[in-house]
Amino acid sequence: MNNPLLVPFDTAPFSKIKNEHFLPAITDLITKTKEEINRITSNAEKPTFQNTVVALERTGVQLDRVTSIFFNLNSAETDDEIQKIAQEVSPLLSEFKNDLLLNEALFKRVKAVFDTKESLALNPEQHMLLEKQYKGFARNGANLSEEKKATLRKIDTELSKLSLTFGENVLAETNAFEMHLTKEEDLAGLPEGAIEAAAQTASEKGKDGWVITLDYPSYIPFMKYAENRELRKKLSLAFGARAFQKNKFNNELNVLEIVNLRYQRAQLLGYDSHAHFVLEERMAETPQKVISFLNELLEKAKPAAQKEFDELDAYAKQLDGIDRLEKWDSAYYAEKLKQERFNLDDEKLKPYFPLQQVIDGVFRVATRLFGLQFKEVETIDKYHQDVKTYEVLDAEGELVSIFYADFHPRPGKRDGAWMTSFKPQQIKDGKNDRPHVSIVCNFTKPTSKKPSLLTFNEVTTLFHEFGHALHGMLANTTYAGLSGTNVYWDFVELPSQVLENWCYEKETLELFAMHFETHEVIPMELVEKIKESATFHEGMQTLRQISFGILDMAWHGGNPSKIASVKEFEEKAFENTKLYPDTPETCMSTSFSHIFQGGYSAGYYSYKWAEVLDADAFEYFKQEGIFNKKVATKFKEFVLSQGGTQDPMELYVKFRGQKPNPEALLKRAGLIK
Repeated sequence: MNNPLLVPFDTAPFSKIKNEHFLPAITDLITKTKEEINRITSNAEKPTFQNTVVALERTGVQLDRVTSIFFNLNSAETDDEIQKIAQEVSPLLSEFKNDLLLNEALFKRVKAVFDTKESLALNPEQHMLLEKQYKGFARNGANLSEEKKATLRKIDTELSKLSLTFGENVLAETNAFEMHLTKEEDLAGLPEGAIEAAAQTASEKGKDGWVITLDYPSYIPFMKYAENRELRKKLSLAFGARAFQKNKFNNELNVLEIVNLRYQRAQLLGYDSHAHFVLEERMAETPQKVISFLNELLEKAKPAAQKEFDELDAYAKQLDGIDRLEKWDSAYYAEKLKQERFNLDDEKLKPYFPLQQVIDGVFRVATRLFGLQFKEVETIDKYHQDVKTYEVLDAEGELVSIFYADFHPRPGKRDGAWMTSFKPQQIKDGKNDRPHVSIVCNFTKPTSKKPSLLTFNEVTTLFHEFGHALHGMLANTTYAGLSGTNVYWDFVELPSQVLENWCYEKETLELFAMHFETHEVIPMELVEKIKESATFHEGMQTLRQISFGILDMAWHGGNPSKIASVKEFEEKAFENTKLYPDTPETCMSTSFSHIFQGGYSAGYYSYKWAEVLDADAFEYFKQEGIFNKKVATKFKEFVLSQGGTQDPMELYVKFRGQKPNPEALLKRAGLIK
């Protein structure tokens, strides 16, 4: 078979790839990578950094590229066939990874180099690569007995299948629900753009009237603006019940199996829990540190959140006489109160944020900070017509990165927003091989009358994902395994979260926030209101994030074998952070993809952890000027370009001149004066 995945390529050859190419290509490339590893282990020469550590780092390049293409498509452009292939491919890759990490001869060679590292005069990056490789073996069973290695393999194969099934179930449940409205009065309160989008969705589905779905651009405006409380309730319960219903997509057993297998795996490797295993390789180091970090924030946020909640409850009672505030009332009354207090309506802001202008805006920020130029090119192959493709160039016109951007929801795409990569950066044979980076979002689609207009929240999401993309684009390390976002997971959110701060600054907004019809620059009083309202309900927002971090640590910080009910366990974890009455028919865990599918297990706290870093880092920019070249260059030099080549706190201190001060976050959030 003439397989485009088995020949060398630069940008991913999407138009040539058919689904049937994946399984044979991955099988073939696993075999080829095993041959590369055999050449290392059968080398008669004494193990050296070059012939063992670097040689191992350079194996499986084509396999990595093909699997990244495959799994990116499984997230952004999947179908039944791809999902079926994923169920076949995942166990193969899991088995291969175990073959590698449990390869005794290979570990012996790496260990031989590791044991003599003091005499090798390695630079910090080489030292980090050796350390990472050695730990990779040691932390994944290289020192286990043969019997325990076999158990580990079985667990890993199971886990790879379970997390795929978990994600497929959430996607299936998201796609299965639609609320078909035929009466105009059911649309009362909805903005014109949301009504247009709902009519468009209905016509795409061959229906009259309007269709509301669980995709964020449809779900969020309905929850925020729809006056019909019963319909808000119906939608909210459907969203909260995803993969928690008595049908074939129920994830309760999957959750229990995943946490139990993760616990067994950690125990097998000599760790108290999955969280102990994960956190050994994080800035936070231990579950105790994470829990005390979350509790410290909880202490500051809880009184503020309770006060905000009581105020919202009183406001809803006074406005509409409702007897008690429920989850489906939250966004609706918060939006009304916010409009009243700040005279700021998200819908009034949207005309200033057409998607294309926001893209241009984030590009201009990157140009001013880091001297980057962005050139849209039509010749790069893409996996869907919605995807935009760019060449990113430096001030001298040299290629920095290829950049893909995919902005709108569709049935084959999971919800949320993320950054990913199709090709890593590395320096090989004297050539700096530049990365191919992608961001994927789910923003409101254009309609026949209007371009895609973003809410302010979507604007910050775009800046957030673009911050991750910059981390990938500006990577400048020798080894792919340490490049770009290959950093500790509680450090990875710093570049993304720090970039969100620019969205609130007058100097930035004037670059791109112009009315799509009148071309008028966003009025200054609106900018002031955006800034003033930035900390609106910050207590409740912080409490919500803390609650997710606590739930994650509850699932992963102990022995889960006695947990019988996912729902009951979750309720207990949420006890100290609860504001709204519980809804028995909903469950967060069964659709908590971040921790059960997306790699954030025992790591959800890192969003808040990185906020401490980002508030402190942005404080530095504000002191010197938000487009200050000196500070931007230091950020690029010590954070964005370094990847995982050094300890993250050391890199942060090199950039900032000091360790981060948590007060910067609490001040910005308005939780302390």
